[in-house]
Amino acid sequence: MVHRVSYKIGDQELILETGRIAKQANGAVYAQLGGSAVIATVCASGNAQEGLDFVPVTVDYNEKYYAAGKIPGGFIKREGRPKDKEILVSRLIDRPMRPLFEVAFGREIQIVPTCVSSDQVNPPDILAVIASSAAVVISDIPFNGPVAGVRVAFVDGEYVLNPTYAQIEKAQLEIVVAGTADGFTMVEGVDNEVSEDVMLGALAKAQEFITAMCHLQDELRKVAGKEKLPLCPVSAVLENKDAMLQEAMPRMEEACFVKGKHLRHDAISAVKADLAEKYATQLEDDMQKKLFNALFEDMEYNILRKSILDKGVRVDGRGTEDIRPITCEIGVLPRPHGSAIFTRGETQSLAVATLGTVLDEQVYDDIDGDRREHFILHYNFPPYSVGEVGRMGTGRREIGHGNLARRSLEPMVPSREEFPYTVRVVSEIMESNGSSSMASVCGGTLCMLAAGVPMKKPVAGIAMGLITEGDKYEKYAILSDILGEEDHLGDMDFKVAGTVDGITGFQMDIKIAGVTTEIMQKALDQAKRGRLHILGIMNETISKPAEKISDYAPKIETMKIDVDKIGALIGPGGKTIKSICASYDVKIDTADDGTVTIYGKTGKASDDAKAAIKAIVDDPEVGTIYQGTVKRIMEFGAFIEILPGKEGLCHISKLSRKRVEKVTDVISEGQQIPVKLIEIDKMGRLNLSYIDALEAESK
Repeated sequence: MVHRVSYKIGDQELILETGRIAKQANGAVYAQLGGSAVIATVCASGNAQEGLDFVPVTVDYNEKYYAAGKIPGGFIKREGRPKDKEILVSRLIDRPMRPLFEVAFGREIQIVPTCVSSDQVNPPDILAVIASSAAVVISDIPFNGPVAGVRVAFVDGEYVLNPTYAQIEKAQLEIVVAGTADGFTMVEGVDNEVSEDVMLGALAKAQEFITAMCHLQDELRKVAGKEKLPLCPVSAVLENKDAMLQEAMPRMEEACFVKGKHLRHDAISAVKADLAEKYATQLEDDMQKKLFNALFEDMEYNILRKSILDKGVRVDGRGTEDIRPITCEIGVLPRPHGSAIFTRGETQSLAVATLGTVLDEQVYDDIDGDRREHFILHYNFPPYSVGEVGRMGTGRREIGHGNLARRSLEPMVPSREEFPYTVRVVSEIMESNGSSSMASVCGGTLCMLAAGVPMKKPVAGIAMGLITEGDKYEKYAILSDILGEEDHLGDMDFKVAGTVDGITGFQMDIKIAGVTTEIMQKALDQAKRGRLHILGIMNETISKPAEKISDYAPKIETMKIDVDKIGALIGPGGKTIKSICASYDVKIDTADDGTVTIYGKTGKASDDAKAAIKAIVDDPEVGTIYQGTVKRIMEFGAFIEILPGKEGLCHISKLSRKRVEKVTDVISEGQQIPVKLIEIDKMGRLNLSYIDALEAESK
């Protein structure tokens, strides 16, 4: 039986429907808004596993080209590996939903949202968030939802919920917010230096829509929901727990505050190893071993949170607002166009900027339409950055962190018109203990300035944390520049990037419901103070772009010519422009408005090609000296080509200051000689004068 609920959004309806498609899944929902539609399904494995300490859930968002009436480009006409956008939307769905599944359910869960229709007006990612949650809500899988998502834009001084692509293009702020009816749990977005107050206003607007969408899913659950499957709670208890706590707690209270990430880890491991050796026989049982490991994690959790809330002392001895020591270096690599090392405590990014031409732009071919990006950022997180052995490659984490850093820097990167280079930044994480994505933002700024990229303003980023106590958060502490342990054990992780004047990038994950406006306001204010502190240190190293780009970078020259001269530059069948490209080893692009862009491997190649183009398109000017080629010799003088297709006469009397008997006594056909244009007569004929070697030197 088909069940449907709907909600009016402007002049469109958001529809949630179940019972018609994918009926063998545990839950399936078809969601539609305008001409965009998503089918979301959820399935759980048949067998439960007792004692899992995590939720084995995966989200695989995918987009079909047929959704936009397109056939995939390239040789293989079939959708292949997930594109970056699909991975990012998968993370968008996963992050707010994962904490709401029951660990005690003990089964693998797979959520598959598929975009099956795209009107290229309404973005399908928000539909995917809502449809995925609705599919789980009506299924037999235990879930503490529903959750919903919304995109908020700030356009012309007003907030717009679920804006179209056209509105997003004009927005000063664009964020995606997800959460429950009780409060938001995830925020991410890009801003163009908006204030903290504008950000808080957007969050308040988002919560209204999220609450309405959660109620809509509850309506669907009432008419189509299934009875939930039973949980598989752990029945076993840890033997000798009290004795273990009594022996380990005093030592753990010391070990948890050892300075240095690896030294601290070793100290905690030593306590754990000693106790494991004492209770070795008991821990031969797998379940007892899991409970033993959980006990140590609980001890660390409670010790660190209590210290922060009661004493204001963090794991590395800092106060709540203290930022670790920062060092900045630029020009650290000899050949790349721009390089920098940004180090903050035990987190370090080696950032490298490369300048390319328009031919190096990133081309996207997806259901949103073909587009090109002239700013690219890639983030790499090798296993050695945390002192481990592991597989090299680009996973969802790398794509997500790189996207956050790119979005944070992009508003301050100059446009193509201002700086006609393609800019690629690569952040290689050399060390990691706390927010390598924000280190990538700082390192990205430094290396681009070192490469001579005229950024509008420097950008810095900081990761913030939150520790709370009590149902109504009677006691809480906001942490600046969090460590990895504080991220893992805290209640909120949010990253803020921006300039001295406002926020450019934002991402927040909240593990608790209903964070108050007061907490958010204080957190944003504290983040601003931290950001300004970091920017101050960065500015001491470099605060404005280098005056000269690297000699190893391509040289790009732009010039304007009269529109009616484009044909002369191109020549018959492209002969002229191809000849210039081959002669000077450059690439030349011409635009309909007369803009000519020259891409040369060296500065000299670009300059010489530009001079050759000027010679073709510029009209001859009296008094100008040209390097001409002798084309024809007559008894009375010689015809000399001074510009392509433009010849003038150098009379025999103008070949020398002395008397000349024969023209061939001075010049020969094919010879290149300097000549001066002395007159353009009434009939437009060019009269030239030869400049002999002595006169040329004096000139």
